[in-house]
Amino acid sequence: MANSRIRVIGGNFITGQPIGVLDGIDMHYAGKVRKVDAEGINAQLGLGNILLLNCEGPSPTGEIFNLQMEEVAEAVAHAIKADKLVYLTDSRGVTDQSGELLDAMTADEASQLLRDADWLTNDMVRYLPCAVRASRAGVGRVHLIGYEQDGALLRELFTHDGVGTVVTRESLENIREAKPDDIAALIALIEPMEQEGILVHRPRELLEREIERFSIMLHDGIIVGCAALYPHSDDEAELACLAVNPDHREWGYGEQLMERIVRRAKKAGIKRLFVLTTRTEHWFVERGFKLGTVDDLPAAKKEMYNYQRRSKVLFKTL
Repeated sequence: MANSRIRVIGGNFITGQPIGVLDGIDMHYAGKVRKVDAEGINAQLGLGNILLLNCEGPSPTGEIFNLQMEEVAEAVAHAIKADKLVYLTDSRGVTDQSGELLDAMTADEASQLLRDADWLTNDMVRYLPCAVRASRAGVGRVHLIGYEQDGALLRELFTHDGVGTVVTRESLENIREAKPDDIAALIALIEPMEQEGILVHRPRELLEREIERFSIMLHDGIIVGCAALYPHSDDEAELACLAVNPDHREWGYGEQLMERIVRRAKKAGIKRLFVLTTRTEHWFVERGFKLGTVDDLPAAKKEMYNYQRRSKVLFKTL
């Protein structure tokens, strides 16, 4: 930090208004956000300044109202179209009834939880509704992390996995068909497994020619899994290159990718799907595949069979 310059700026960027009378009680100077000076905030951020916003909002008539900090954060994030909003809370994140951390939720899931959950901490009861509204209003991600966790904010900002719970408008998980722009990330995913001998090596030129055969799983915008469909006849096809990043294998992505390939195969009129594997025979058997032999393969695939790898051959009738 030697010779660094950090400028912290304050100002009247928030306009307040009175809450009024609630249930017969005059709330006096308790207020809510009326307007956010998004242009002024963005101008200061553009200059490299850090903004420190207080929770007081002057009104056009000169009165000053006390504002709830979580609502100020929500309003400002929405007004400046923030990508990320972070709440520091008295809990490590949103938990289910058994106390297990829910690391990701959609706004709809969080809204449903609020209706049913009586185990949430006081901070969560206050902050989660703001997270839902901010997410639905266009804030990319709203994070709820625990202030008692050492380094929680740094871990959230500077690691991919982060901490706590993230609330998004739509699910962070997304399966789609691969595009040419995905090839570099696809190679980064499968190359370590090729080096271990788990997958057959596929050169970049081959991936470029066959990219339309692949479906990919994304988590938070990053490719964490893939699978490919190779038709061998009008009614038979191969499920190939099913791979998931080791850090994400416990989340069921492999099964989701398999189901995606099955749906694509059925849509194409495929009646039987087969897979060759050296390590995951039992995984496929548990999901409806049955062990076969090399002789059961289509003629073209049988000719290409690598007897040195001695891959198991499994089939599934669709």
